[in-house]
Amino acid sequence: MGVFHYLNVRDGDCSIIQHPSGHITVIDVCNAKSEEMLKETIKKAFSETSVLGNFRQKDEPVNPISYLKGLGIDSIFRFIGTHPDMDHLDGLKALFDEVSPTNFWDTDNDEEKDFTNTKFQKYDEEDWNLYKSLRDENSKSNPKRLVLYSGASGKYYNQDENGSGGGDGLHILAPNEELIKQAKESGDYNDASYVILYKSNGGRILLSGDSHDNTWEYLLKNNKAEVKDVDLLIAPHHGRKSNRSYDFLKIVNPALTFFGNADSKDLAYQAWSSRSLPVITNNQANCMVVDTNSSPMAVYVTNKKFAETFNPETLYSEEFGAYYIGKIGR
Repeated sequence: MGVFHYLNVRDGDCSIIQHPSGHITVIDVCNAKSEEMLKETIKKAFSETSVLGNFRQKDEPVNPISYLKGLGIDSIFRFIGTHPDMDHLDGLKALFDEVSPTNFWDTDNDEEKDFTNTKFQKYDEEDWNLYKSLRDENSKSNPKRLVLYSGASGKYYNQDENGSGGGDGLHILAPNEELIKQAKESGDYNDASYVILYKSNGGRILLSGDSHDNTWEYLLKNNKAEVKDVDLLIAPHHGRKSNRSYDFLKIVNPALTFFGNADSKDLAYQAWSSRSLPVITNNQANCMVVDTNSSPMAVYVTNKKFAETFNPETLYSEEFGAYYIGKIGR
């Protein structure tokens, strides 16, 4: 099985990859609650502003832990924290308690947070304390912490157990050590985000964390061939405008882009629409599910109403727990 899931988790990020190897990767987390704190199942996902209308799915977020368990997953092989922002670490303790990852990918950072600041009050300080303990103790196990840089190669993530082949298809394009150094000096860790190219059987998916202009300058200079004409882009910074350049879209030229949640006025629709690049948002689709075995890759969504609007001939897939809307193509 090779399936990519982009979850609807309020104003944050969470992606799940079911690799053909059987490994499970979770990239970032938000809105995660323990089973005791929130009793729900993946089925609750079925209960944007764009040309197709506002489907208000931001009000129907899923709990990543319940979603995982709805897929029959009770442990994960790796958790990747793209960078130390709370909307990418929200529910970390519950997630680790419930599905105990074997490996934890982290970035080299010295970020500190003051939870007396009102902007952090919607988050649980226990999540940050767990993150800091994992980061600062540099644990070798339970889970094993890895700090990786652009071009890294290793067993399982992009090599098989014999040190060859593609492994789980995860290729780190950023950050490099210079981007980390600059982030430490500025105190802004967006340009220290992991940017990961997932090379699946069916196509390429580019996950870009909250990467900003310096990262994209680096990527276009050093990894242009890897990011050119990708099949699916997970938009940087959830698709928010972020006072940034979108010139990178000329090269990346994604066949499809997934946006997270934000107020419509804050989303960078114009950057995509002016280039005739299609976008689907969590607020429209709820969760998006991509069959990475098929080529071109097939896309499913958990919001039936959006699926019917997007594709009047949609069909429900028991395998993916979602409604088919089409294939990624140009």
